[in-house]
Amino acid sequence: MRIAWGAALAASVSLLLAGCASTGAPTSSAPNAQSPLQAGLVKEVTGAGAFTHLEELQRIADQNGGNRATPSPGYDASVDYVARVLREAGYEVSTPTFTFERDGGPQGSARNVIAQTRTGNAEHVVFAGAHLDSVPEGPGINDNGSGVASLLEIATRLGGSPQVANAVRFGFWGLEEEDLNGSTAYVEGLSRAERDKIGLYLNVDMVSSPNAGYFVQAGEESESESDSPPESSAVSRVLTDQLGNTGINPQLVGFDGGSDFVPFVDARIPTLGVMTGDAGTKSPKQAEQWGGRAGEVFDKCYHQSCDRLDNIDRPALDRFSDALAGSLAHFASSAEVPAQR
Repeated sequence: MRIAWGAALAASVSLLLAGCASTGAPTSSAPNAQSPLQAGLVKEVTGAGAFTHLEELQRIADQNGGNRATPSPGYDASVDYVARVLREAGYEVSTPTFTFERDGGPQGSARNVIAQTRTGNAEHVVFAGAHLDSVPEGPGINDNGSGVASLLEIATRLGGSPQVANAVRFGFWGLEEEDLNGSTAYVEGLSRAERDKIGLYLNVDMVSSPNAGYFVQAGEESESESDSPPESSAVSRVLTDQLGNTGINPQLVGFDGGSDFVPFVDARIPTLGVMTGDAGTKSPKQAEQWGGRAGEVFDKCYHQSCDRLDNIDRPALDRFSDALAGSLAHFASSAEVPAQR
């Protein structure tokens, strides 16, 4: 019987989070207590640092026909850039190839990027990922350059050999925009033992929408906004509390089936996600809570050529980068070990 060590993480943090509201809101206006690693990483990680990676992804798109779609020269250049940044930060980096087919046409291939710390127990992995491709119609700076840039900023500040209990792994996926091919191929290529090493997967897809929402995705897949939200768990409260430290009370929603969390959920790997919204419309309540414009979509340039640098919300990018940094540092530092299988 498999007992996920992600469940052991949840048990350990539940003691720290006892008494938190079920909505995930902070229990007071004071910031939640942070470990030295959390505090240091959150202080070093900035939205400005993430923005430098967005500028490079924009440059790559501009030099390659205006997009970074898979497969294309723009996507290949994006893979090379991400791999180079991570190698220079000291990570063990690989760019495994996956194959795909399109409507019965000829088979193609593309690369993912996988990077892991050289320290921490490699039997206990905390994993964060973001899709690296854009749609053919535009450069994809919010969708999903923003998720890529946030994780690159965190990874470079953390470094390839941090003092952590558990190994930290980063994944950057190809062909998300077409059937989640890159992440699906990666997860399906893992053995049962390799899957069991992953205690938590955190998916980062769009974290700087110009009319930003603040969503944490967890629980069961939901089909509509009218579905009941998932119940908060000890693991999801770590992420909601880290957003609380930035002054934001996020909304907990179910997975919607539209991003790279799908293969991880299907493989029964504990999974969370974050996003600032895409083609959905911001409600008056959400606008009152987070600011922005009620009755308008979260990202007016979703899947369009205008998804460029001037389309992003830099405060949202900064808040999510800090919250993700604090969450990854928390789980990487957990002393819990998995139960015997």
